[in-house]
Amino acid sequence: MRTLVLFTRDLRVHDHPALSAACAGGGEVLPLFVADPQMLARSRNRAAFLHDALADLDGSLSRRGARLIVRRGDVATAAIREATRWRCDAIYLSRDVTELARRRVDAIRDAVGMMPVVEFSGNEVVDPGAVAPSGMPAYRVFTPYLRAWEQASRRPVEPAPRMIRPVPFVRPGHPPARPAVSARLPAGGEGPGRALVERFLRRGLASYEDRRDDLAADATSHLSPYVRFGCVSPNEIDHRSDGRVGSGPLRRQLAWRDFFRQLVAADPSRTRRDLRPGWAPAWRHDPAAFEDWCAGRTGEPLVDAAMRQLLEEGWMPNRARLIAASYLTRTLRLDWRLGAAHFDRELVDGDPCSNTGNWQWVAGTGANPRRGTALNMDRQATRFDRDGAYRSAHAS
Repeated sequence: MRTLVLFTRDLRVHDHPALSAACAGGGEVLPLFVADPQMLARSRNRAAFLHDALADLDGSLSRRGARLIVRRGDVATAAIREATRWRCDAIYLSRDVTELARRRVDAIRDAVGMMPVVEFSGNEVVDPGAVAPSGMPAYRVFTPYLRAWEQASRRPVEPAPRMIRPVPFVRPGHPPARPAVSARLPAGGEGPGRALVERFLRRGLASYEDRRDDLAADATSHLSPYVRFGCVSPNEIDHRSDGRVGSGPLRRQLAWRDFFRQLVAADPSRTRRDLRPGWAPAWRHDPAAFEDWCAGRTGEPLVDAAMRQLLEEGWMPNRARLIAASYLTRTLRLDWRLGAAHFDRELVDGDPCSNTGNWQWVAGTGANPRRGTALNMDRQATRFDRDGAYRSAHAS
């Protein structure tokens, strides 16, 4: 048995069901990642993080006997070519929910004919569609979803393979070049990700609920880039945090991620179309105001600090994202898609499901059951940056 394991947004060896299944029978495994130039061009920050993550993954595979095979180009085309060239018996990969991911799997299946193309769980705690309201493909409101999510069964955590039998004579290739980015960008990879999980569970989890919205405290988990690239498994984080002091808010964040993914799984166009289109206001057209928002020069100190942090670090805490998004959509009344596209360019953890889901929520056109109102910036500053330390840290 010779199996091609196609890595996409699952760049790890721990709790990787597709990789575990490929290794289980003792057959040869071809671990493949395809660097799509179009995807790399979307965000320099994510391209740099990806470079690190691929190097780390190659090291993990090498210690188990294999190398990561890296190719460039269209993912489906390259996967088909490598599976055919090396006479693989099957292609295994982790299931994904976006339009691009679904088209990719369909293209591979159409091209390889009778060769099995098997999708495994791996990117969620609870698989999309595993829980759903009666007569509906997905939950549209988070609270009832959360209740069902908390009661849903979990798959066991898969241990990392002890040995991987490689396909001989395959040239490994090289990861894409690492672009120049801010030195404050986190190092990508499963190794740094797992180390961060350990530190957070030991030192940060107990105070997470009380401190995560304190903008100057910088007390969020910072796990989101590692979850976005699959360097760490959300399922393993859920298992390891369950029952610990302070685990409720962290697991709730994992549930939010699964919530947005099950919406996109039910309708992949959800990443660009409103869930509640009838609630959309008449958006203004004001390119100058949008550019000022992007650059952090709106004149609203808390918003500007958030936007400058994004440009400086490729990241900002969730509270800052809510503040910036509310100002763009509720105060400036500019289309949420503009903000979502800017976040997608700059965020190292930019994820199509969570990014657009959260933007629609703030704009009042998504899963929020109430239309909501603009956040009061003075009140937000008083509650979450009382002494102005966050605004000072990111002053112009």
